Amino acid sequence: MMLRPRWVLALVAALAIAAGFALLAQWQLGRAAEQATVVVRPTEDVRPLADVVRPDGPTEQAATGQRVSVTGTIVPGDTVLVGGRLNDGVAGWWVVAHLEVTDAAPGGLPVALGWTPDEATARAAAERVDAEAGSGAEVEVVGRFLPSEAPIAPADDADPQFMQSVAVAHLVNVWADYDDKPVYFGYVTQAEPVAGLEAIVSPPPMQEAELNWLNVFYAIEWVVFAGFAVFVWYRLVRDAVEREREEAELEAQAGESAGVTPAP
Repeated sequence: MMLRPRWVLALVAALAIAAGFALLAQWQLGRAAEQATVVVRPTEDVRPLADVVRPDGPTEQAATGQRVSVTGTIVPGDTVLVGGRLNDGVAGWWVVAHLEVTDAAPGGLPVALGWTPDEATARAAAERVDAEAGSGAEVEVVGRFLPSEAPIAPADDADPQFMQSVAVAHLVNVWADYDDKPVYFGYVTQAEPVAGLEAIVSPPPMQEAELNWLNVFYAIEWVVFAGFAVFVWYRLVRDAVEREREEAELEAQAGESAGVTPAP
């Protein structure tokens, strides 16, 4: 049945139509790639913290990775160590201070002051930071703003106060007398480390390209049309085969009723 000339020609026509649709789909995908727009954010321009985020609010995507400047006072006694931090692939320690912001909406802001591979060096640096903060002098911090991380529970046999992430939800429970006070749900990695520490490697966020999804949708439509062209040919052939079978059965039944044996 399917080898009859008209159905072979119909198949060739269906495949030609499907190929045309496939070419159109490929063209649409090419257009989508050509028209992809890269979302460029000026993350390397230093902006005041007040223009980027506010305390007690979520960190928006536009603020993530933005370099900021902020002025405040470091609260002595609230400086902590965060372990397991990688710097160019080497594990070590961050020294994270508690900065009370003074040039923007008041609130607590964690500031990562530097990195070291040695815990003793990190503890010594933290002690110096707390000692210098006792004067109450304001300091300016310039660095990259990043969203708060999720808390990580220490191992069963580890120090229960051991921190592996800069989690604001955890820090407010460590900072002294910090109940019900405003806090920024993010932290800043300071560009210039304090004495005794190395700079934290904090690269800018990757720029993402957004596809033209309308072209992608059209490409999918053309693929569906290509499949539909072949499906239509198949249904036509199947319907014709079933119709011929039904006609043959009716002829056979009519012949039996008349007492005529149908020709083989």
